[in-house]
Amino acid sequence: MFPLRASRLQGMAAMRARLDCLRPPILLLALALLLGGCARGPLPAGGPPMASATPMPAPPASAAPPAPRLTLASATDAPRKTPYTLAGGDRIRVFVYGQPSLSRIYAVDSAGFISMPLIGPLNVRGLTTYDLEIMLAARLGAKYVRDPKVSVEIAAYRPFFILGEVRNPGQYPYVPGMTVRTAVAIAGGYSPRANERKVQITRPINGTNHVSMVPSTYAVWPGDTIYVPERFF
Repeated sequence: MFPLRASRLQGMAAMRARLDCLRPPILLLALALLLGGCARGPLPAGGPPMASATPMPAPPASAAPPAPRLTLASATDAPRKTPYTLAGGDRIRVFVYGQPSLSRIYAVDSAGFISMPLIGPLNVRGLTTYDLEIMLAARLGAKYVRDPKVSVEIAAYRPFFILGEVRNPGQYPYVPGMTVRTAVAIAGGYSPRANERKVQITRPINGTNHVSMVPSTYAVWPGDTIYVPERFF
């Protein structure tokens, strides 16, 4: 029994010697792995870096709003810069030298006609006072008056109309040199809900209605229709 126990003790001593021989390499390997992990450094915060986003293309420029079909581009701000043409509602004073029966005030009807003795109905729509002088002289000189001397002037302009946000909308006599602001004052002023910055004017020119938004300083012509819109805030 004693020899067997002695052999076991010898085997255990040999195994312990082998483990003592392997311990330094294992410790060195663990130390190397530890140092290698420290050399990497910490991971960046917030997870892995995201791929840079592709920039979105710029939105196309919005198309310019279409121009209004009818504007006052062909009209000037002051009636005196363009020859005034006759239309329904005007009253004209005709003077024929030496012919008191022909010299009087004539009203232009809604169709643009006046009616004179000897001559009869005359379409004067679109004519200037100078054009009408030449026409009357030619008609009278052809049959009735020798070498007639004719002058024509405006006795009263046709009225203007004002609608919308004013205190007293309606039809009013035209006053030479008036502006939108003057027209509003004649109509009693703006209502509390009126847009005082811009108004709409409809102006008949050569048989066509021209529409535009204009400021309060814009010149008004006879026959204009002014619409004062309501403000939104």
